[in-house]
Amino acid sequence: MSSQTTLRDSAALRWTALLLLALAMFCSYIFMDILSPIKDLMQSTRGWDSTAFGTMQGSETFLNVFVFFLIFAGIILDKMGVRFTALLSGAVMLLGATINWYAVTEGFIGSSLDVWFTNNLNYIPVFDEIGVSPFYQGMPSSAKLSAVGFMIFGCGVEMAGITVSRGIVKWFKGREMALAMGSEMALARLGVATCMIFSPMFANLGGKVDVSRSVAFGVILLFIALIMFIVYFFMDRKLDEQTGEAEEKDDPFKLSDLKAILTSGGFWLVALLCVLYYSAIFPFQKYAVNMLQCNLSFTEVPADSFWAGNAVTIVQYIIMLVAAGTAFASNFARRSLKYPLLALAILCLVAFCYMGYMRQSAATVFSVFPLLAVGITPILGSYVDHKGKAATMLILGSILLIVCHLTFAFVLPLFKGDAIGGVIVAYATILVLGASFSLVPASLWPSVPKLVDAKIIGSAYAVIFWIQNIGLWLFPLLIGKVLDASNPGVTDPLKYDYTNPLLMLAGLGVAAFFIGLILKVVDRKKHIGLELPNIVEEKN
Repeated sequence: MSSQTTLRDSAALRWTALLLLALAMFCSYIFMDILSPIKDLMQSTRGWDSTAFGTMQGSETFLNVFVFFLIFAGIILDKMGVRFTALLSGAVMLLGATINWYAVTEGFIGSSLDVWFTNNLNYIPVFDEIGVSPFYQGMPSSAKLSAVGFMIFGCGVEMAGITVSRGIVKWFKGREMALAMGSEMALARLGVATCMIFSPMFANLGGKVDVSRSVAFGVILLFIALIMFIVYFFMDRKLDEQTGEAEEKDDPFKLSDLKAILTSGGFWLVALLCVLYYSAIFPFQKYAVNMLQCNLSFTEVPADSFWAGNAVTIVQYIIMLVAAGTAFASNFARRSLKYPLLALAILCLVAFCYMGYMRQSAATVFSVFPLLAVGITPILGSYVDHKGKAATMLILGSILLIVCHLTFAFVLPLFKGDAIGGVIVAYATILVLGASFSLVPASLWPSVPKLVDAKIIGSAYAVIFWIQNIGLWLFPLLIGKVLDASNPGVTDPLKYDYTNPLLMLAGLGVAAFFIGLILKVVDRKKHIGLELPNIVEEKN
């Protein structure tokens, strides 16, 4: 009896499906941080201080956390399947992003909506009482409407996150799943670099500052993301037709499924690790450019210089893509090509860093964040697939996280005034931080299928993402409040002292380190299999 060959059995088609999902997430990551590199412009042109900026950024996860939308998203995913949920998440992201864009346009200023948001949403019953309101008295009206749009976008992007994770499990289970998840996140995180490079360029295009141009760039990319999900829809449907498998909607969600998830000790440890780790990274990204502006010594580049023009932005981005592509490809190349590709990747990385320094821009310095991760993620993913040691990698990631945030807090300020030394320390620390982040998708996410039954993976990812979103809501807000409290009377956005917020983030890394140690002990005692490889060799 011969078995039918499916799309999933073709490596090219399997990885094409992954590419579609990864490109959609790449676009969503760009929009997620589209305002981060222009935080100073949001303060000077729209009156957003650090508290307003942090409150608006934290609003992305508000509905997911407090209205439990992520839990409902997991139920939708389990009942309706990957295809429907992917399209829904793409549409919701685009809707929220469009609202977010209008909030920062010149057309909003003085409009009836501007007046309404100024006079309303200053007090939200219950939420104000428990101190979790996404708005506050005196919050700029543009920040309020922007927060509303970001809430809607946040529902879509987190729904997309669990959908993509479920889709990868569907296409790669029993195969190179850690490599696939790590590769998807590596490509998606190039969105961070793309955002850091292009957002300031669009905001300053033509010599006139207009922050709405940066957001419009992100909206266009989310339309492209929706197209990626549509193409994936047809591929995934063809796969089900070939296998005769029904989508998850034929196995309806039950409350007992949540009980099975929440009573797993290993699951809770993984969820806690996730919230601690991600809370120390994603909220930091939203302030990282401003932190560098406050700790590095930049000089203004002459307006007629090549380094001040838009052409250099394109050139630097192309160099970044070559660096990322060659570093990634070197993992799969024959020995004769492996080292030439690595050498080219290193040369491009050095050129990229040099151009970032010459541009005297904090955003282009931080844009190096994902580049080392892109190169090492396939190595880490392949190692977990074939050798295991996922829990050990999570512990190592926590250690690197602590070291990086403490370096930003205490070492980088020592180089204030040293233009070259400060940038070198910043580049090295940012690269290591990005590398530590690559340990998470390669080791944490592929561990979830080992903790729960296959039919409730969507709900399991949803619960983890919900717990993670608590941190992603809380810490942008906390960083903003701590920053304002630590800098009383400081109105210049380029003169903040970031020591206390960075110490707070390092503390999250310490907590993650101890949770990782406990997880390793539990794994050894209960034989969960987190330290075992994902690819199981079949015995004849």
